Amino acid sequence: MNLPEPSCWELHEAACARGDFTYNDPDTGYVVFTRLGLLQRERCCGAGCRHCPFDHDAVKLAARAQKIQQAAWLTDAPERTDAAVTLLFWSGGKDSYLALRALQREGHANIVLLTTFDAHSRTIAHQEFAIDVVVEQAAHLDVPLIGVPLHPGADYVEQIAAALDLVPDCQRLCFGDLHLAHIRAWREQAFAHHPRTADLDLVFPLWNADYDMLLTDLHASGATSIVSAVAPDLSQIAVGDVFDAKLQARLPAHVDPFGENGEFHTRITWSPSPPKPDCL
Repeated sequence: MNLPEPSCWELHEAACARGDFTYNDPDTGYVVFTRLGLLQRERCCGAGCRHCPFDHDAVKLAARAQKIQQAAWLTDAPERTDAAVTLLFWSGGKDSYLALRALQREGHANIVLLTTFDAHSRTIAHQEFAIDVVVEQAAHLDVPLIGVPLHPGADYVEQIAAALDLVPDCQRLCFGDLHLAHIRAWREQAFAHHPRTADLDLVFPLWNADYDMLLTDLHASGATSIVSAVAPDLSQIAVGDVFDAKLQARLPAHVDPFGENGEFHTRITWSPSPPKPDCL
C-alpha cells in the first residue's frame, strides 16, 4: 500500500524537531526556512513567510489579507485591557453577524472577530467571497479582526490555537451555529482535546433561536444580507438576491429557511457601502 506523501507542515515539524533551519518543499522543490531558521533573523522581514514566528508584524496592514501565511491581525490590534476577550468565529454572513449582535446585547464589550480562509485562493470557505470583504466588514463594525489562513495538511485546531497567542486574555470561543447538533458536538470535542483551548468556554448565542426573531433582528440592524453562494439544485434563488422573508417564501419546503444545511450562504453589507468586491 502506498502511503500518502507528508505535507509541508509535517515536514516542517520534523525539520524543527531535528533542529534544522530549512526543509525542501514537496510541491515546489524550493528550500523553505523553518520557524527556527526565521528566528535567527530576530524580526519579521515583511515577506509573509510560511512559518513566520513574528506574527507577520512587518507585513503592512493593508497587504496582510493577501500575504500572511500564519494567523495575524488584519486590523489594528486592540489595546490590552483587563476585560476578558470574547473571540467570535466570523464568516462574514448573516449567522455570524447576528451572533455578534446577540453578544453585544448580552454585554460582551471586548469582542474580537476570527475568520478563517483558504491560504491559496484567499476566499472564505462556503461563503465564496474574498477575505478582503471580511476586512471591510470589520472596519465598518469597528471590531478587531484576526485572520487565519488554512493550509491543506495542517491540523485545523492547531491553526486556531496558534491564533490565540494574539489574544492571551481570550476566555470564550463563540460560534453562530443555529441548530446542527453534530457540528456543535464536533466543535466541543475538538476544542476540548487541545491543551490551548480545553479551558475556554464555548458559547453558541443563537442556539435554537427562533427564525422569525432572527429575521426581525437582521432587518432592525440596518444591514443587508446578500446571497453569496447557492447549491446547484436550488434554482429558486440566485447569487446576489437579498436574504429576507420574500426569499424565504420562495424556498422549497425541504430547504432550511436560513440555509443551515449548506443550501445557500450569505454576505453582510451596509448602505452606503464601499465598492463591492466580486464574488468568486
